[in-house]
Amino acid sequence: MTASVPEASNQGVEPRKAKAAFPRSSRLLRHADFERVYKQGRRHFSASMTVFYLDRQAAGAATVPATSGLRIGFTVGRALGGAVQRNRMKRRLREAVRLTRPCPGPGADVVINPKKVLLTISFDALLNEVRRAFVVIERKLAAARPEPRT
Repeated sequence: MTASVPEASNQGVEPRKAKAAFPRSSRLLRHADFERVYKQGRRHFSASMTVFYLDRQAAGAATVPATSGLRIGFTVGRALGGAVQRNRMKRRLREAVRLTRPCPGPGADVVINPKKVLLTISFDALLNEVRRAFVVIERKLAAARPEPRT
């Protein structure tokens, strides 16, 4: 048997805070939601991921749940590696999103597709990419929405 070092796998990760939770209401869970984001949404490309996003107000209020803030989902295809690598990618992405997700955020659905390089970049670089993606999404959604008349 080999002895494990419990602190080794958690280096560079801060302990969870109640404020930075990633609740079920903030996740995309249904296949139909993923499909709608892929078909009707827009894309943002970065070095280690592609981010698809869709404004829920623009998609039509009848078919989209009336929740506020971002709902985020992850898809990692089999082409990116075995189950261990794919699960590691999802864990890293979930933690990066949990730490950087804007709390009030726009009412949008987001799907993140990682690239294989996600396993080799540092967690700080991943945090910066996810943070930058959220900033770009907020800016583009704000520009697409019409200004309210007063």
